[in-house]
Amino acid sequence: MKVVYDTRFEDPTYAPDNAGLVGRMEAAMSGLASVWETIAPSPAPLEQLLLGHDEAYLQTVRADQPRFAMASLAAGGAILAGRLAHGGEPAFACVRPPGHHASRLSAWGHCTFSNVALALLVLREERRIERAFVIDIDAHTGDGTREVLAHWPQAEIFNPFAATSWEYLEVVETRLAELGPTDIIAVSAGFDGYRHDVGHKLDTPDFQRLGALIGAASRRVCRGRRFAVLEGGYYLKDLGANVLAFCQGFAQ
Repeated sequence: MKVVYDTRFEDPTYAPDNAGLVGRMEAAMSGLASVWETIAPSPAPLEQLLLGHDEAYLQTVRADQPRFAMASLAAGGAILAGRLAHGGEPAFACVRPPGHHASRLSAWGHCTFSNVALALLVLREERRIERAFVIDIDAHTGDGTREVLAHWPQAEIFNPFAATSWEYLEVVETRLAELGPTDIIAVSAGFDGYRHDVGHKLDTPDFQRLGALIGAASRRVCRGRRFAVLEGGYYLKDLGANVLAFCQGFAQ
């Protein structure tokens, strides 16, 4: 597995929100760099951003140059992770700002560009894939991803929800067992479902189990092609442990 990351993501000045918390990215990366090779992305160019966003929205974001620079780099990180995955190397893109609440015309929830959706749209534009499956394990529904990919019938999006961690894992396992052939699996990897975060549900071993279930499904239906992109996760004390646990399962 490869980890997509750039120390520029550590710059706290781009936005005063939870995704831009000082030390958040360092916490997320704390257990990864010593285990897997880290690759730095390039910012996504405008022609790639336009695959998922309206030009007027892009111009609005460009008016805030620090945010545009960081968000373009995050989108580029997701795209790089998708390309690595298509080439047979699982990848985790540790990026910010997140993207699953970013639609074609707007964004909310600390998001700017629809990172996962853009990665898949680029792969389709490059004729690498025709079908995709997105599993969003963030505590919140990825409404932006759904909107951006709404006109692509072969792109399926799954947001699992359940009352308890045990039920949540069962829902995920059942859905993945039913998954038919696809070209790639993408994960909106949110860690705010953690028991000390806003979701108040999942524990660290649960994230490892999620990663392992997704990895196994990818080997069954799409020759192991899988990548994940960081979304939420704001309990910094345990964020690194949760990200590491997920990646350990995901890389198997």
